[in-house]
Amino acid sequence: MSDSSALDSFLDKWRARWPEWDGAEIFVPAARRRTTLAWFALLQEFEDAMNVAGDPLPADAKLSWWAQELGDWAGRRSRHPLGRLLEPQRAPWDRLADALPALIAAREPAADPAQAFARLRGYGQAVVAIENALMDGQGGEAAVQAVIAQTLAARAGSQAGAALWNEAGASVPVALLRQWPARFAGGRERRLWSALARLRLQRQAGHGGPAPLASPLRRLFVAWRAARG
Repeated sequence: MSDSSALDSFLDKWRARWPEWDGAEIFVPAARRRTTLAWFALLQEFEDAMNVAGDPLPADAKLSWWAQELGDWAGRRSRHPLGRLLEPQRAPWDRLADALPALIAAREPAADPAQAFARLRGYGQAVVAIENALMDGQGGEAAVQAVIAQTLAARAGSQAGAALWNEAGASVPVALLRQWPARFAGGRERRLWSALARLRLQRQAGHGGPAPLASPLRRLFVAWRAARG
């Protein structure tokens, strides 16, 4: 497989999981669209390693490989198709490499929502730092909180099916929505993806479980509001 076709396969995999993006992408500057897809596809690779069901050792090895790969990007030594596109962008890739072990810790149920968020704080900060560089954003603590909430939502909805925390109380979607800022400063691309992911979770909370996607018109309105900031 050529580098180009390998890259397309990763981008297409992300698009397949997020069909809502087709309508939202019109709000992203054309020059940043492919880089944005590569970045989101990379985050999906990390989420897949976090949300593995069964033997975690291959996923742990994958995250370890990614940590080394990200560390090499500063020296322009990428080996992955996503890196060919992302590596030239000046961003704190090594900071993200150092934060990846938090995804392994996040597989275990936390004592409560506060601990679940705290364990991923370093990861969320690293993600926002890179997005501030890639997307000309100025994301702060609210953006970090949104990234963590979205990461935990992906964990809750994965095939791994593990509990996020042991504490009884509100349903997981409701508890996450309480911690997930509806609006925050940050790169437009993150605001768009976060708004679409939050809309998914809202529908799950309303249905008490898996729910169909919102209508295209509803998704477009949500994306438009997020793009406006």
